[in-house]
Amino acid sequence: MNRKRSLVRRTAVVAASGVAAVALAACGGSDDTGSAGHGGHQATDSASAVASAPASQGQHNAADVAFAKGMIPHHRQAVEMADLAPGRARSAEVKKLAAEIRKAQAPEIEKLSGWLTSWGETMPAEDAMDHSMHGSMEGMDGMMSAEDMTALGNASGKAFDTAFMEMMIKHHEGAVEMARTEQSDGVHAQARKMAADIIASQSAEIEQMKKLLGTG
Repeated sequence: MNRKRSLVRRTAVVAASGVAAVALAACGGSDDTGSAGHGGHQATDSASAVASAPASQGQHNAADVAFAKGMIPHHRQAVEMADLAPGRARSAEVKKLAAEIRKAQAPEIEKLSGWLTSWGETMPAEDAMDHSMHGSMEGMDGMMSAEDMTALGNASGKAFDTAFMEMMIKHHEGAVEMARTEQSDGVHAQARKMAADIIASQSAEIEQMKKLLGTG
């Protein structure tokens, strides 16, 4: 009986030791796992940081930058043309159209400028004519030359109305093409939305001007 009790005690001690060893191993394993898990979290966090890097930069790409840098001087010239209308246009429709162009495009210049600033990009030169002198790009986006702008500024009455609409149609067509490029290549959500608005509004204005000219 004593021997049996002794055997039971011995077995209990061994079992207890085994449990302790397992517990220690578990603790050690837990530490290792925690360490590995922490490292895993770090790796995941690093991956997340890399993945979210574009988001922290405003989710823009080179096409968005090109769109903003091209559209700012383009809009500036349209506003400059529109500013000539109140004192030179004869047609009430042309004066109204010019006012609408200015109302739409002046705020867009501010938005585009804000995006470039937030992206750490340089602003286009204030002189709109710089935009039309880019070598092989001249005339490709509907920009008027310095001579065109001088001629428009010297016109008045019906001659101004005709010149203004003919020039603005070309100008708008260039803007629509730029906007389509932004929609196909850009990633910045707000820039793409602006591009969609430009396509819709300026396409409608092109049709309106063609009808007023009798060519639509």
